Amino acid sequence: MSTWRPRRPSNSRFSREEIEEHWAHYQKVARHCGPAGDWTPLCDLYTEDATMIVSGGVKVGGREAMKRWYREALGEEPMRSLHYYPVEWYMIDEHRGWLSCQFWNRMADPGDGSVHEFACFSLLKYAGDGLWSFEEDKFDPAEMQVCLQGWLDAKKRCQD
Repeated sequence: MSTWRPRRPSNSRFSREEIEEHWAHYQKVARHCGPAGDWTPLCDLYTEDATMIVSGGVKVGGREAMKRWYREALGEEPMRSLHYYPVEWYMIDEHRGWLSCQFWNRMADPGDGSVHEFACFSLLKYAGDGLWSFEEDKFDPAEMQVCLQGWLDAKKRCQD
């Protein structure tokens, strides 16, 4: 008796397995970039002409511009301590080569073991050859500010 397996539609450019494999690699790279403070390896997972859109109307075009944006946006405290991005769920649309997910933007421990994080929804478009061509992140800027202020307050209490 054979096991039924869905056939890959003829109009799909990429298999679910390929997208899944490169998504796992993407997450592994991101786990190292945050604590290291170097986002170059993550940006190198995008095409040269990739587009990144971030909540608040920020639109970045091109891999090199993404590298500059990461250095500027995450270069100073408290954003420099935004280290971890645990994924709560994700879905793959292999017909389009898209991946959508919800992850947490989690701060490093301020010194008291407290957790400070805010949710983000993201859409990634896979371009093939292990590269992504698009990312759009949506989060609540007010929720982010509450998170950052809570982290700063906890950090200050730990230093006093």
